[in-house]
Amino acid sequence: TEDTTGLEKIGEEITEQLDYAPGKLLVRRYIRPKYARVKSDGTGYTEVVIAELPDFPIEKGIPAAGLLAQILVDKHVDHLPVYRQIKRYQRDGVKLSASTISGWLDVIADLLEPLGKELIRAVFQSDYVQADETPLPVLNGETKGAAHTGYLWAYHSPPDQLIFYDFQPGRGKEGPIHLLKDYTGYLQTDGYGVYEHTSIGGRKEIILMHCMAHARRYFEKALDNDQERAEYFLKEVQKLYAIERRAREENLSTTAVTQLRQEESLPILQSLKAWLSENYTQVLPKSQIGKAIAYSLPRWDRLSLYVTDGRLQLDNNTIENAMRPVALGRKNFLFAGSNEGGKRLALFYSLLACCKKQQVNPWEYMKDILERMPTTKTSQLRELLPDRWKQPL
Repeated sequence: TEDTTGLEKIGEEITEQLDYAPGKLLVRRYIRPKYARVKSDGTGYTEVVIAELPDFPIEKGIPAAGLLAQILVDKHVDHLPVYRQIKRYQRDGVKLSASTISGWLDVIADLLEPLGKELIRAVFQSDYVQADETPLPVLNGETKGAAHTGYLWAYHSPPDQLIFYDFQPGRGKEGPIHLLKDYTGYLQTDGYGVYEHTSIGGRKEIILMHCMAHARRYFEKALDNDQERAEYFLKEVQKLYAIERRAREENLSTTAVTQLRQEESLPILQSLKAWLSENYTQVLPKSQIGKAIAYSLPRWDRLSLYVTDGRLQLDNNTIENAMRPVALGRKNFLFAGSNEGGKRLALFYSLLACCKKQQVNPWEYMKDILERMPTTKTSQLRELLPDRWKQPL
């Protein structure tokens, strides 16, 4: 060290490093003094007085909200299976079993169920919803190791940036018919026939529209079959995406986007429809290019609907991106343990996916709502959804 006696300080230099300290488990103690009212004759107590404990996410359970939030985020955001979490906690000297954590998750799911229902209401209050579905293997509970294919159906409201997942044991029409029975507005989907059902796309209250990204993929597959036709279609569609990109970069208003699409996108779409009709009879139906044209042509009017309203999107890519965490989770923990487990998974995925869309820290959000839900009234639930939630001071 240098002796600074007699020297004048003229400034300082600061060097910073980014470091990491592993997360630590801690024991939170609630110490409540007990008081007693003494009888007038001094022979005993009339009553004992002690403060009540605060409401916990799991009544009489040992896990606090912070630990429960970490387990949820580890599994459903970072895709860390429970057995790997258990090993990590063991390194910190805490032994937890898979059945214990599973029991905690069941209780949390019951606690958060009203918030999940409020999320469904919020999504369907929008007049523009995108829908998609993805498989989720589920153990059948009868044969060890055997599984059937369940599905997570996702519904996304682009105006509100809210999304929820609905678990169904199959890919039939029953799930979406039940959820969409009272919905009014635009419904954007891929070309899956279930959405064409009279109780969904056949209802006059629903305006069914399709996703250009799905149509484009058929032509991408046809490049090796008929390069000239496939490339022509893809280049024209690329122009449509360039127009959308320009609208975003220029931060155009909804009205300006509609006008831009009417002036520039609509002529391209009309030209492509004529091209599809002309080439439909000139290709082999079972060829890749034939399949691509056969997919797009009957859906073209619904693929073109987005030009009528600047709020609508050219494709369903936003909801497809929201399906990626499900695919990653499926890869890491392979399956849901039961149909009930699938519903639980859908609830957790829903709230945490909304956190991502709203750029909300998922651990801070889950910790806070787990602490608040035991005393939250039904009328207050909307304010706890990620788009309105405020980080606690």
